[in-house]
Amino acid sequence: MSEPVICCDRLGKRYRLHHAGSRPGYRTLRDDLRSMPGRLASAFGAGRTQEEFWALREVSFTVNEGEVLGIIGRNGAGKSTLLKILSRITTPTEGGVDLRGRVGSLLEVGTGFHPELTGRENIYLSGAMLGMRRQEVRSRFDAIVAFAEVERFLDTPCKHFSSGMYTRLGFAVAAHLNTDILLFDEVLAVGDASFQQRCLGKMAEVAGGGRTVLFVSHNLGAVGSLCSRALWLDRGGVRNDGPSRAVVAAYLTDVSNQSGSVAGKPRTGEPAWLLSARLADPTGATRQAFSMSEPLRAECEYEVAETGAYTLSVQVKEFDFSPVVHCPSGDAGFTVPGAIGRHQVAVEVPDLQLYTGRYWLRIALTHTATGVQHEIDRLGFQIEQDFALCARPLPRQAGLVYRSARWSIQPPRPLA
Repeated sequence: MSEPVICCDRLGKRYRLHHAGSRPGYRTLRDDLRSMPGRLASAFGAGRTQEEFWALREVSFTVNEGEVLGIIGRNGAGKSTLLKILSRITTPTEGGVDLRGRVGSLLEVGTGFHPELTGRENIYLSGAMLGMRRQEVRSRFDAIVAFAEVERFLDTPCKHFSSGMYTRLGFAVAAHLNTDILLFDEVLAVGDASFQQRCLGKMAEVAGGGRTVLFVSHNLGAVGSLCSRALWLDRGGVRNDGPSRAVVAAYLTDVSNQSGSVAGKPRTGEPAWLLSARLADPTGATRQAFSMSEPLRAECEYEVAETGAYTLSVQVKEFDFSPVVHCPSGDAGFTVPGAIGRHQVAVEVPDLQLYTGRYWLRIALTHTATGVQHEIDRLGFQIEQDFALCARPLPRQAGLVYRSARWSIQPPRPLA
């Protein structure tokens, strides 16, 4: 049985937040001179308030040699803080960490690189910081450069690298140098689909070689496929720890139970307006997260002040607000109720099979005769991977819509 290489015992990290009150906007030199005594007093602590914030609290777990642990949770849950403590970038406020072996990490773009040094020099610098001899780094140098695909820019100062080049080189250095423990924080957030697939393949290869990997990611498909175990952090504490797919399923259930509804703002003088909208599953339960293969159901309530013809439309948009899917009621031959009073309408968009990620839903109510439109926008929701649909992790950058194509072998044709 393998032995633990990481032991965290009641780990905690506290930050102190200082508040000095609101600051005015434009000021003249005379204003600054008049307020100088008060500003000096504030600089030495007078009038300042202090607040304690625990990024981590009572976090305990162990990781065995050769284990691949995924760390999931919402933004602000403490995931990155945990990796910074394990990387010895910051020290814990309470508790302790026992690490056995050399640690390599890629926590953010450019971590451990000196911007004035070239890519070649930074590779050797990273190896030296890990306690490796120059000959050891040289023996892995060609593999690092080939994986990072930065041959043309190898002797260019890293300050001129793009974020993608930084990440490729950083990942290549961390994965290829001789370390016992690898820490990756959102390594899949930067880079194209091809690079992400190579990263996942390399992490699987590294783990198969007996090295320990901790992987922080919002790509739950990758966590469920790559990691044998997952740790769910919530508000600085451990919410769940167990087999990755079970923990991911519990996390998605928790996310989906949150409110996925939004209220509209009535407008006087308009013929009609939306009052509210929500996302729901086929049973009618309000949802904020959906599997790739689930139908997307939206329900809205609106009020009509002027009898007439109306149309409703729903639009799915990427998180950068670029449109993905548009479904007007008229295209489906559906007649929207236009009598005075309140009405409720539901629309179900089946089998979208969108790639995993965050999306927005926009619902618009239009008065056909005048074109006056009232909308509810930015109703956010999450699409998560359906492992029954595809077992391998699906990178978000690979496309918008996933489809399983039909493949066949054709008989050879005679040469012309």
